[in-house]
Amino acid sequence: MSAYRLPRLVVPSRYSITLEPDLAAFTFSGSVKIDVDIREQTDQIVINAAELVLTAVELTDSDGVSRTGETEYQEDLQRAVLKFDDQLATGSASLSIRFTGVLNDQLHGFYRSTFDDLNGDTQVIATSQFEATDARRAFPSWDEPDLKAVFNVTLVVPENLLAVTNTKEVSRTKVDGDKVSINFADSIKMSTYLLAFIVGPLEATEPVDVDGVPLRVVAPYGKLHLADYALEAGAFCLRYFADYYGIPYPGDKMDMIAIPDFAFGAMENLGAVTFRENALLIDPDHATQAELQRIVDVVAHELAHMWFGDLVTMKWWNGIWLNEAFATFMEMKATDAFKPEWKRWFDFGASERPWAFGVDSLASTRPVEFEVQSPEDANQMFDALTYGKGSSILRMIEQYLGAEAFRQGVGDYLNAHQFANTETADLWAGLNEASRQPVGEIMDTWIFQGGYPQISVSPTANGVRLSQRRYLVIPDETDQTTWKIPVQLRGNVGGEPVEHRVLLDEQDLDVDLGGTPSWLVANGGGHGFYRSDFTDELRRSLMAVLETLDGLERFTLADDTWAFVEAGQGSVHGFLDLVKAYRTERELAIWHTLVGGLADISHHLVTEEARPAFQAYVSEVTEDTFARLGWEPAPTDDDLTRRLRGMILTVRGRMARLPDVVEKARRTVDQFLDDPGAVDPDVAQSSLFVTAANGNGEDYERFFNLYSKEQNPQDQFRFLQAVAGFDTPDLVERTIEATLDGSVRTQDGPWVVARQMGHRKTGAQAWSIVRRRWSEITSVFPPLTIPRVVEGISGLSQPEVAADVAAFFSETEVPTATKAIAQNLERLRANTALRQRETARVSRYLGLE
Repeated sequence: MSAYRLPRLVVPSRYSITLEPDLAAFTFSGSVKIDVDIREQTDQIVINAAELVLTAVELTDSDGVSRTGETEYQEDLQRAVLKFDDQLATGSASLSIRFTGVLNDQLHGFYRSTFDDLNGDTQVIATSQFEATDARRAFPSWDEPDLKAVFNVTLVVPENLLAVTNTKEVSRTKVDGDKVSINFADSIKMSTYLLAFIVGPLEATEPVDVDGVPLRVVAPYGKLHLADYALEAGAFCLRYFADYYGIPYPGDKMDMIAIPDFAFGAMENLGAVTFRENALLIDPDHATQAELQRIVDVVAHELAHMWFGDLVTMKWWNGIWLNEAFATFMEMKATDAFKPEWKRWFDFGASERPWAFGVDSLASTRPVEFEVQSPEDANQMFDALTYGKGSSILRMIEQYLGAEAFRQGVGDYLNAHQFANTETADLWAGLNEASRQPVGEIMDTWIFQGGYPQISVSPTANGVRLSQRRYLVIPDETDQTTWKIPVQLRGNVGGEPVEHRVLLDEQDLDVDLGGTPSWLVANGGGHGFYRSDFTDELRRSLMAVLETLDGLERFTLADDTWAFVEAGQGSVHGFLDLVKAYRTERELAIWHTLVGGLADISHHLVTEEARPAFQAYVSEVTEDTFARLGWEPAPTDDDLTRRLRGMILTVRGRMARLPDVVEKARRTVDQFLDDPGAVDPDVAQSSLFVTAANGNGEDYERFFNLYSKEQNPQDQFRFLQAVAGFDTPDLVERTIEATLDGSVRTQDGPWVVARQMGHRKTGAQAWSIVRRRWSEITSVFPPLTIPRVVEGISGLSQPEVAADVAAFFSETEVPTATKAIAQNLERLRANTALRQRETARVSRYLGLE
């Protein structure tokens, strides 16, 4: 067992916690009474505590006999050993501890968040983020997910502040002048990481009754007018999940709380979900489709956790992937039900899945589920593999088993393990029973080994031969990993449509389709977590029937084509030709992958000499769509059409650098700032980004001032994205400085710095600044956010810069980002090889050689 794991000689059953935060001094004091079961005689109790001072320890046994304990801290293990003079008898007892702590500024534990109110005065909120292992920074506890208990919370706060925790308020008593002691109801039996304490100058909406569950949005003063959309989404999702799972919501209320400083997007604390402000608060009349969708997605994700994660919880952090993957999977289901016109499953296949592909195509990937030893290990689980790959393989197995069998298995699993802890195999057992399929045998090949397959498809006289091998962006012919792959074939044989489902569980498999297909896709429906590689004959046949393929099938064809170019298995000429073939494409998600490939080509492969010809190419391939959409929305436009218009305008203004688009964007920004309602939100956002990409110091000052003063979280984030888009040397340096001097919140600073390294023209300069100021960066940014900084290095593909990056990290230890560093260095090597292999070919394609 890991040295970080607690002994089980003494275990808790109920906590009574009292906390009194001091928002002026950034400290807190508290006490906790823990009902425990002493399983074996011992003279010490080991609990988790970090950055706390335990001032008094007392144990009272079942006979009422009390004894005091002495505290020895094991800071490296984040533990406290409570030592007693005599052996403690087995049986029930009560452990009481008084303690003090600091409201830190590191976005974990019990921490402080600040905001400027409408009068410009700085206000302080005490809030919490305990996942994975930070409840121990707020109160001494058994801070491991399988040691569930009931929690009763009392918060002692100034009476003019709002206090929120996981359950309803039961009573309040006036104490110490202007303070009140607020006691809340007992929680369900749950894990420590799901607790939440929020105190500050906040206000709440009137509760909305959702089938007996009171639902509110809580926000900093002055922002409740941005809460209605989240309330609508929250009410829908609570009902949707209760129906899908067949189990009532397990809490007594639901508060969704907007926090100005937050390391993640949101956190699924039972009954008190905390969010970044721009993931909860929105003005739908002035929001883009992507901003609206993000609100619904994040609300749905967190509320899905109330059942999958909170009611039923993994035994240990190796299983966190299933919590997050399933919540992501259910997020898609709920959002798709809330707004079917957004085609959320299509977008999922074109966004979350490629995110996971990007990491899982590396030799330095990891299994979805792996052994977790330390808190650092647990924190590094929150990545593309946990969310993107995990949810993608769940979608794949759902489509293979059938949606109803999958749903039945999930419901059986949750009912069987309510208020308890499980391992991954417990879910597979439920799905096995419901579907009568060997789900565990299939899924174990996807979660216990890293990577994913590519399937080669070759025609035969009676059908096709399928062959699998591992896809790697830097190929390794010696890798013999195989998977049990649920393959969905769809095509045409002898003029008749054919659909065939097969489990590819060996290296090669001949599939009888009754004849040679005239065309065939090997990922029918587009839900498989694998890539398809066709013979030239089959590829040409697919290009001839593009309109016959459904949207995700067209997407996978384009996405796989670029992936094979990245791995040196395909021609960049082939991808550039394919983009031309898709020039009249109407699906937003497909344009995402086309534009993504073109952006990589622009960044890594286009020389300055070839730049004008490439810009002309981009203009040409986007011309048809631009001509159809123009600048002004039509009354009949749906949300995705409006979003596509914004994307095409951005490409033509930033990648093609068309002077008329740049000039029109600048005028549109002026119009938007004068009257936000006069400009379509997606066109306004595109215009901001185009202006920034082509802007000067005066534009920069204007956008930065707007960012600094803006109160609406969505508009503020847009202005920050625009600020991060300026790429002249002096402005890049100023932007990085702003992330370190407090002008940009530390929750946003890491991705802003990464963005500076991602600029084509000034990325190398940004890297030199990051390298020089690395110690400052790692001291200012919260530890959990450092992996986001590291994501910026993968674009630095100039060989001499890439070598410097590799040398720096070979000498620099970053415990919170070891996996992120290894993965981004490997991606950097792949991008460097791509640059060296394909640059001349792009120039030739563009007619320069």
